Amino acid sequence: MDISVLGDGGWGTTLAILLHNKGHRVTLWGAFPEYVSYLRRNRINKKFLPDIKIPLSLEITSDLCASVASRDLIVLAIPSQYMRRILKRIGGYRIASRTVFVSVTKGLEAGSLLRMSQVIQEELGKVRLSVLSGPTIAYEVARGIPSTAVVASYSKSLRRSIAKLFNTDRFRIYTNDDMIGTEIGGSLKNVIAIACGISDGLGFGTNAKAALLSRGLAEISRLGKRMGAKVKTFWGVSGLGDLVTTCVSPFSRNRYLGEQIGRGRTVRQIISKMRMVAEGFPTAKAAYGLSNKYKVEMPIAREVYLVLYRDKNPERAVQDLMTRRLREE
Repeated sequence: MDISVLGDGGWGTTLAILLHNKGHRVTLWGAFPEYVSYLRRNRINKKFLPDIKIPLSLEITSDLCASVASRDLIVLAIPSQYMRRILKRIGGYRIASRTVFVSVTKGLEAGSLLRMSQVIQEELGKVRLSVLSGPTIAYEVARGIPSTAVVASYSKSLRRSIAKLFNTDRFRIYTNDDMIGTEIGGSLKNVIAIACGISDGLGFGTNAKAALLSRGLAEISRLGKRMGAKVKTFWGVSGLGDLVTTCVSPFSRNRYLGEQIGRGRTVRQIISKMRMVAEGFPTAKAAYGLSNKYKVEMPIAREVYLVLYRDKNPERAVQDLMTRRLREE
């Protein structure tokens, strides 16, 4: 197949290499020509995926028009806050009718509160679309460490073909028909990961993290159900699996963001020094908006929002969570 991966971050690079190694013709697109030139020369994504060699025959370009023309498959690995901007550019090019889009971005659009698949359909129309999500730390997948993910699509034939495309003996792909649940789980787990990072930064222990994981999953499930998702999705690979990975992994940039806040640094200080985007930062604002829109109680997400956007003291946020009125689980 002729495949383009849009987004040269760690996950985009990992998937481009994976698909190339399966024998497909793959182009990796990056937004910044200078860094794209560096990637072509050195064949290592030093910023986002160090120590992983990019094959010489994998094409790397900053030409978006050429990247989307006459492709069988386009993988969208663009941070959520830039997705619509890139899609507007794509919409101005000629896209083949056979082209399938796969979104691998875990985030929500802060202003509109839309999921990425909704943003894609708003900008590109009713394209053939699926979502790939799960507990996928890019560096581990790139190294061939056994990992799993799920492909969600309303089309059974499409999700099965995409699962087969990405599946390897080290990257097992499941399928489901719940795009809403898959995207909500993959997005909101980043907010809970920030909470877990704050807990780590404050020096709390395993008990606190277990509480955040279990009650965080309850919040995600409540919101997802109200939005039309299937509750069982949140107990699967793209729900509980992704939540645990992001909340405990030392490679999780969202957990790192929270940890640094817990240690006393300001959000502005941390974000300005991070090379990779912490999707949980804009998603926390969207989660707060969705909880109000759907009238769903989400105390952990609310406190994360207040810490990130209203400068609430993390210790006070913990105190307010722990002293809420008693209720049944």
